[in-house]
Amino acid sequence: MAIILGIESSCDETSASICIDGEIKANIIAGQAVHAKYGGVVPELASRAHQQNIIPTVDQAIAEAKIHKNEIDAVAFTRGPGLLGSLLVGTSFSKSFALAMNIPLIEVNHMQAHILAHFIDDPKPNFPFLCLTVSGGHTQIVLVKDYFEMALLGETLDDAAGEAFDKTAKILDLPYPGGPLIDKHAQNGNPEAFKLPEPQIPDLNFSFSGLKTAILYLVQGELKKDPRFLEERMDDLCASVQSRIVSILLNKLKKAAKETGVKEIAIAGGVSANSGLRKGLLEMGEKYGWKVFIPKFEYCTDNAAMIAIAGYQKFLKKDFVGQDIAPLARMHV
Repeated sequence: MAIILGIESSCDETSASICIDGEIKANIIAGQAVHAKYGGVVPELASRAHQQNIIPTVDQAIAEAKIHKNEIDAVAFTRGPGLLGSLLVGTSFSKSFALAMNIPLIEVNHMQAHILAHFIDDPKPNFPFLCLTVSGGHTQIVLVKDYFEMALLGETLDDAAGEAFDKTAKILDLPYPGGPLIDKHAQNGNPEAFKLPEPQIPDLNFSFSGLKTAILYLVQGELKKDPRFLEERMDDLCASVQSRIVSILLNKLKKAAKETGVKEIAIAGGVSANSGLRKGLLEMGEKYGWKVFIPKFEYCTDNAAMIAIAGYQKFLKKDFVGQDIAPLARMHV
């Protein structure tokens, strides 16, 4: 039997998870409300909150899994990518815990872990599969050949999709985090109400900065004509924005599926919780005969269950690291 403690602290969620023989027994996530009044994550405040949250979060995960800390066989932690101050807290705790308990230490790539979240529950994808990984910091199409053999086929050249949602929310005077609020308003709006550009980026790469600028100019122009524009047309605006972001993502995914011939398609990352993206992927899957994999909501955003499941696969291979390991703000799949 292998019991893995997973630790996630890459941004503004402190999370701890217990995985027993590939099965998640606890997944505790402590959010940080402190960032809302600043309209975005403040790195210094995030790392301080991680320091306060990490021990109670780990305690709760161990209690929920009904195990004793002495039974833990290894600690898996997010090495990167992410905010360096936040990563330092998780890395330092994990190294200390592993040293104190005399157990192995496993480093996990945060972006790979988002993809491997698909191995937490059934149905699980078969290798190879394509994964569109979309979050506040990343937008990538990855060909997943094995648990840790992944090829990056395309990525954003500027803003990530989640960043485009959040920056648009700021333009629309919606509070942080704005992505879920755009999704909520979009349910009641007309996605055809406003024509927004789709960037013509070569290959399988993405760009969202031009779309963000187009939205800004649209809103500024309409507000000059009618100061009540935002409150009167919020639902239509959000529906149009969401529809365009989703079409940019799915058109590239369709192209990747055609080029690779892969029919098993997954999405991962925080933006995979977006209802427009989930619905669009299911419709496209039906149209092109894809087998589609969409994670449960709790495994879309940053969480330690995905770190623990990735750690479990590395534990089986005895892929451990030493106490000299340091976090990395930038890491590639």
